[in-house]
Amino acid sequence: MEKSLTYGGQAVLEGVMIRGQRHVSTSVRRPDGSVAYQTRKINLLFLGRLKRMPLVRGLLVLSESLVLGFRALTFSANVGAEAEGEELSKTSLIIMMLISLSFGIGLFFLTPVLASEGIGLLIKSELVSNLIEGLLRLVLLVGYMYLIGKIGDIRRVFMYHGAEHMTVHAQEHGDPLEIHNIRKYSTAHPRCGTAFLLTVVLVSIVVFVFIPRHPMWWLIGSRIVLVPVIAAISYEIIRFSGFHSDSLIVKLLARPNLALQKLTTRQPDDDQIEIAIHAMKGAIAADNDETLQAE
Repeated sequence: MEKSLTYGGQAVLEGVMIRGQRHVSTSVRRPDGSVAYQTRKINLLFLGRLKRMPLVRGLLVLSESLVLGFRALTFSANVGAEAEGEELSKTSLIIMMLISLSFGIGLFFLTPVLASEGIGLLIKSELVSNLIEGLLRLVLLVGYMYLIGKIGDIRRVFMYHGAEHMTVHAQEHGDPLEIHNIRKYSTAHPRCGTAFLLTVVLVSIVVFVFIPRHPMWWLIGSRIVLVPVIAAISYEIIRFSGFHSDSLIVKLLARPNLALQKLTTRQPDDDQIEIAIHAMKGAIAADNDETLQAE
C-alpha cells in the first residue's frame, strides 16, 4: 500500500472503524471472542469536488465523521447486544445521539457563556469576559476527558483508540500490519479527533474574543451559529499541520494536541490491536475491490 494514501478512523464499542479511500470498515469483537465486521461504500457526496474546497471541506468532513461514526457505533452496539438476543433500534440510537450532541453544546459552549456572563457583571469588560469564557471551555474539555477516562467501559474504548492510531501509523509508514510492528508506534496521532476538539476550543477563543456580548440572545446565538465556521477553520489548521508535519514550528504547535491525547488513548492489548488490523485490512481490501480473507 502506498504511503501517500491516507487512512483514519475511530474507536467504537469493543472495536475500530477505519475510513479508507472509498470504503469504511468496522471490526468488532463479539462477546464470544470472534470478530464481526462490516464494510460500506462511502457516499459520493463525501468524495466529490466539494472535498477540495477550503472551509467547505471542513464542514463536509465533520458531517461525514458524524454519519460514519454513527453507523459504526450502531453496528458495534448491536454486536454487543447479540449476547442478550437484542438489537437496538435506529430510533433509540438517534435519540441517544441527539441527547449527546445537546449535552455537548450545553456543556462546552453554553455553560462557559453563562458562567463568564456572571463574572462579567463584576469585571465589566467584554474582552476579559470573552477570554474567561474561552478558558472555562478549555478547562471543561480537559476535565471532561480526564473524568470519563476513569470509567471502565470508556477506558476500553480509549484502548481501542490507541490501537487505531498505532495501526494507522504502521500503515502510513508502509510496515506490515502485524502486532510486533504496530507495537513500536505511539498511541498519539496528529489527525486525531481529540486534536481537532482542542483546536476548535482554541480557535473559538480567538473568534469569540471579538464578538460583542450583548444583547443576550446574540451572545448565546453567536456561540451556536458560529460553531460550523470555527469547525471549518479548525479543520484547515489540522490539515495544514498534517501536510507540514516535518516543520519544526508545526511540531511545536502540535505538542499540546498530542499531549491531550494521553487522556483519550491507552496502550491496547494484543486482542485490540488485532481488531484494528482487521478493520484496516478490511478497508484496504474494499478499496482494492477485494474481499477480506478470513484469518
